[in-house]
Amino acid sequence: MTSKVTINSLSTGVPGLDDLLGGGLPEFSFNLIAGQPGCGKTTLAHQIMFSLATEQRPALYFTVLGEPPLKMLRYQQQFAFFDHAAINRSVRFVNLCDEAMAGDLDKVLARITEEVATHEPALVFVDSFRSVVLAAHGDGNQQHNQLQRFMQQLGMLMTSWQATTFLIGEYFTDSDANPVFTVADGLIWLRQNVQRNAMVRKMEIMKMRGQPSLPGLHAFRITENGLQIFVPPHGAADAASPKAMEDRASMGVPGLDEMMNGGLPRGYSLLLAGPSGSGKSILAAAFLNAGARNGETGVIAAFERRPSRAQNQELAQHIKQGRIGLVESHATDISIEEVVHLLVREIHRLKATRVVIDSLSGFELSLGPSFKEDFRESLLRLVASLTSLGVTVLMTSELEDRYTDLRFSPYGTAFMTDAIIVQRYIEVESRLRRVMAVVKVRDSAHSDELREYSIDASGIRLGTMLSDQEGLLGGRPATRRRAVTASEA
Repeated sequence: MTSKVTINSLSTGVPGLDDLLGGGLPEFSFNLIAGQPGCGKTTLAHQIMFSLATEQRPALYFTVLGEPPLKMLRYQQQFAFFDHAAINRSVRFVNLCDEAMAGDLDKVLARITEEVATHEPALVFVDSFRSVVLAAHGDGNQQHNQLQRFMQQLGMLMTSWQATTFLIGEYFTDSDANPVFTVADGLIWLRQNVQRNAMVRKMEIMKMRGQPSLPGLHAFRITENGLQIFVPPHGAADAASPKAMEDRASMGVPGLDEMMNGGLPRGYSLLLAGPSGSGKSILAAAFLNAGARNGETGVIAAFERRPSRAQNQELAQHIKQGRIGLVESHATDISIEEVVHLLVREIHRLKATRVVIDSLSGFELSLGPSFKEDFRESLLRLVASLTSLGVTVLMTSELEDRYTDLRFSPYGTAFMTDAIIVQRYIEVESRLRRVMAVVKVRDSAHSDELREYSIDASGIRLGTMLSDQEGLLGGRPATRRRAVTASEA
């Protein structure tokens, strides 16, 4: 009985791509990097090549362009991954333009065979492979048969030389009956579209033989360092154990921990909902400050405004001293996946135990247009990703106070979180007063009181429970008002 063949995986050096591929790139595989013009195919190919190529594992890069390789390299050398010292040592460029323009695929294959025999590369790139196809002579059927024969011969050649091969091609649709798609072991598809003023780029591993690649479209960004793909973090959220329920995080507001039966259970997610000016950001800052005073590190994702000394002196000081990490982005095409990546990076860097997202409303506005379509589903992934890391999460959500309506989230996301605190306004004798209630703490007892609170230079001060005589929400006469309960609303 024969043993199973082990396939060695190569680390691509592209952040996020190894996870997307299911552990790396299979060695000796035959791959196609496809997508429309400008989506980053050549940059991805160069990034992989410079990461993998060594003198013991050399690379050959065949260019089939209407311009010399020098022009392509002029732009690619602007990226941080480009290594000038590797040129003509571990990386060689060969121009196949003359052979391709002759329209004879046999000549193209002969030139590739000659160069491969001479330099014995472990990595082979052909860019742009579609230029080879379009230059072939003959009618549709003849051209298809030529291409199929060429692909089979090229694949056999690279297999015999034990080379990992990449064909880079411009394709606008994946529905074409194309022999390239069939022969390829791996098919990496890059997609892009412009929505309003934002460029949205996504990657899909449509095919990767022998590898458990991640399905679906994954956002990526092209920076001065090359491509960075944003994939979901590993791990899954575990149910809270009895020990975790006993270990609670202080909210930082005197009296609020008692309302929550000792604080927020660690590893829980909490939704803090309230209208503008109700003090959501102040309570969120108190939550982080309480942790920092106890030796815990935290992370805040600020989507409305950066925490300032004037707004919260203690929080600004903790950020300056590195006890609390700050995540903020002014990009117009940011995705949920990128935000999760930024948060997880800060969590790991600081070994943070507390995370604040302030606010979901600002978060939605900062997303690229295409990412807003599935915002509710994306939030579920965000919460699951963060709680899977064991951190305690607080998210603020802006609500329009309708006084007689009791709602918890404009996105219908209240069920996603383990706990909910609601802040409200009430009118008493022609004055607005603030009240707070703990609506939910999953699997835990909590107060059902509606308590008034005030905000001063020290933060939030929680008062006593409202009485029937103190009246309630919404535009009725100020005498004998009472509180509207969740079941009545």
